[in-house]
Amino acid sequence: MSGAALGLEIVFVFFLALFLLHRYGDFKKQHRLVIIATLLAWYLCFLIVFILPLDVSTTIYNRCKLAVNSSPAESNGSYVTLAPSKQKCFKPWSYIPDGIMPIFWRVVYWTSQFLTWILLPFMQSYARSGGFSITGKIKTALIENAIYYGTYLLIFGAFLIYVAVNPNFNLQWNQLQTIGIAAANTWGLFLLVLLLGYGLVEIPRSHWNGAKRGYLLMKTYFKAAKLMTEKADAEENLEDIMEEVRKVSESIKYNHPLRKCVDTILKKCPTEYQERMGRNMDDYEDFDERQNSYPSEKSLAKLHKQVIYSVQRHRRTQVQWQILLEQAFYLEDVAKNESSATRQFVHTFHSQEPENKIIQYFYTPTVEWYWECLLRPWFYRVLAVVLATFSVIVVWSECTFFSTKPVLSLFAVFIQLAERTYNYIYIEMACFLTIFFLSICVYSTVFRIRVFNYYYLASHHQTDAYSLLFSGMLFCRLTPPLCLNFLGLTHMDATISHKDTQPTAYTSIMGSMRVLSFIADGFYIYYPMLVVILCIATYFSLGTRCLNLLGFQQFMGDSEMTSDLIDEGKELIRREKRKRQRQEEGENRRREWKERYGNRDDSTRSRAVHTDQKESSFSETNASRPLSKYTRSNGRTERDRIELLQDAEPLDFNADSVNDDPLESDSGR
Repeated sequence: MSGAALGLEIVFVFFLALFLLHRYGDFKKQHRLVIIATLLAWYLCFLIVFILPLDVSTTIYNRCKLAVNSSPAESNGSYVTLAPSKQKCFKPWSYIPDGIMPIFWRVVYWTSQFLTWILLPFMQSYARSGGFSITGKIKTALIENAIYYGTYLLIFGAFLIYVAVNPNFNLQWNQLQTIGIAAANTWGLFLLVLLLGYGLVEIPRSHWNGAKRGYLLMKTYFKAAKLMTEKADAEENLEDIMEEVRKVSESIKYNHPLRKCVDTILKKCPTEYQERMGRNMDDYEDFDERQNSYPSEKSLAKLHKQVIYSVQRHRRTQVQWQILLEQAFYLEDVAKNESSATRQFVHTFHSQEPENKIIQYFYTPTVEWYWECLLRPWFYRVLAVVLATFSVIVVWSECTFFSTKPVLSLFAVFIQLAERTYNYIYIEMACFLTIFFLSICVYSTVFRIRVFNYYYLASHHQTDAYSLLFSGMLFCRLTPPLCLNFLGLTHMDATISHKDTQPTAYTSIMGSMRVLSFIADGFYIYYPMLVVILCIATYFSLGTRCLNLLGFQQFMGDSEMTSDLIDEGKELIRREKRKRQRQEEGENRRREWKERYGNRDDSTRSRAVHTDQKESSFSETNASRPLSKYTRSNGRTERDRIELLQDAEPLDFNADSVNDDPLESDSGR
């Protein structure tokens, strides 16, 4: 089993990252380099989280071997026995041979740092560029990142000059490398505590509120009102951009040197706009530089960038609106079915996507009713209590992990108890659950936050390339300090435990933080305590209230603006529901007509064809008789059949407005 666990986790994490990227990205429309770079960044970060527990168990076994070698011992197969106490050091099932983990961590860490500081920022500018050639996009990306790269080079150069001039410093290359790692981890830890403080409170609270049907429905109405405003704004913005594209397309003719650029812009436009602009074009009219003023290539590149952004935003709002409608209809169905006497879940609308037969066989309407109306609320409440308990343990350990005598960090207590008995399975499970919960709190916040329309991770393949690359940058910058914080909570980091023991392979590539004592003994220890303040601020929704005061509408139960948006969203959902009901009724009537009169229409059509043949043969013998009457009657029958099939949808009306008096109705007409 040596190395098998490492190989299995490498494969599993790859498919996990691929699944998440497929959910948020679009493999068909987005550039392959964007997909590959984002997948590599996500994969490396998730891999660090999953492999670190194996590093901990291997380190504990190596410490046991060092303790055995320093005292009289007897070797016996897969374990080592101490002579005085007869203590056994069993080899863990997931043991990784010496020399593999340092190389593995070094490759993973430096690859992720190369991605987050050099490659991904460059690809962000490349993806947002409106250039029409690869050379133009690369040039734009280099210009935009010149300030970004120049700032870091200036700081690093000033630091090197200071070290070279000052005789008190005698730093080697390894120490300079450690200083660079410490600087990157310090920036990541600063952001990590902010995201962790939000996730520790918001994740348990969201699951607790998930058990409240009324709360979820009201929040869905609120989202519908906000999304409708964003959807209307996206449509208006797209119309304005398309109008500019139309003017440019009409001014730049077929033989203009920039016509290729215009054709590239037109390919990015929606299909209906392309057809509309194609009908109004006159490609046979030559251009005249003396009479018209034509846009430059730089202005066309800017327009190209605006077209890509507006089309992506319009498509995203359209898809999100349909998803939100399905969610609102389903929550309304759950509210109606809670009082059902038959205990069978009844849907207002049938699912538009074909259901899996296996799921449909086991997940019957009765099972769905018990799950949605009875079991699911209690499951969410129990899960929220468990998550809240984990959050309390994390907050307590973040505030006390620097204490070694006595050991106050609960995670360190759990690991040390298991280390005494060398229960490696328990050690790995405890480490995995701890770092997995920390990762969920941090990564879920990255998926939830939204910076206006510049950074937004939208599911159902609606995330743009810029947001995907930015998320990869955040993951690569947050994961190394997250792992160091985890090792500090469990006292596996010698800097925290103050013990002269063998460090983990992950800690060894980071170097000794004693080079910068004010960071190792100050910032790394006391800054995580701020998570308490952030948790309190998140619990009382201070950030939400501040955004609401600044004019950004947030869901708050005690706000008049929230109540108005809920009412507006409820009316929008009701309107869309009536619209879909009319569509389904029209489709049902058409289906009934086809089922009822389909055979009759076929027989009528065959009789009409037979009659036409007779009439044509009769006309050959007697050409003097007119056939216009038969033709008119046959055409009228065909028109009547078509009108019956093309049934119009009913209009909305109010029952109170219907007038039963025939005299008044006649006079009104």
